[in-house]
Amino acid sequence: MSARTPSDRTPSQWEEITAADPAHSTWYVERFRSMAAEGKDIVGEARLVDAMLGRGGRVLDAGCGPGRLGGYLHDAGHVVVGVDVDPVLIAAAEEDHPGPAWLVGDLAELDLPARGVAADFDVIVCAGNVMTFLAPSTRGAVLAGFARHLAPTGRAVVGFGANRGYEFPQFLADAAANGLVVDLKLSTWDLRPFTDESEFLVAVMSRAD
Repeated sequence: MSARTPSDRTPSQWEEITAADPAHSTWYVERFRSMAAEGKDIVGEARLVDAMLGRGGRVLDAGCGPGRLGGYLHDAGHVVVGVDVDPVLIAAAEEDHPGPAWLVGDLAELDLPARGVAADFDVIVCAGNVMTFLAPSTRGAVLAGFARHLAPTGRAVVGFGANRGYEFPQFLADAAANGLVVDLKLSTWDLRPFTDESEFLVAVMSRAD
């Protein structure tokens, strides 16, 4: 999620943060490295995704950051492609989690076939509040890109917290408007049911067609 962006595209909110604070990305990388070194659980989302797949599943880690989820899923035997707009985070993913294909890219302009990567993912995971760091005007494009990159029976799993500028009903409406059907709503990555009072949403979605 880099501060330098071409003038013909809308920068994400993450890019605006890193433009204002160029050290932010490095801080973010070190934060998760420290948590891992302390033995903290930083891959709960990946365990849910792993349970949805047979061995050798194709996974797109959308907004992959420094690779904590994609790295775990690669080690579990899956084929992983990670995409993030921040080259600092991608460089950390390459260093800490070799194996997956880590790509710098804007999720709002996602076109992996143009980069030689098939758009046939069994699961697309978008965790870590990535949806709330997008530019609001690009949310629909990102969700439509997820739909385009799923295999016919693939599923997209998106999780983010409440009170972060993207209300859950609006997200669900945007998903429906951009080719995704919500199959399951949870309030946590460890399968707690979603209610009207939930402070977090994990939406499991499939292609509308």
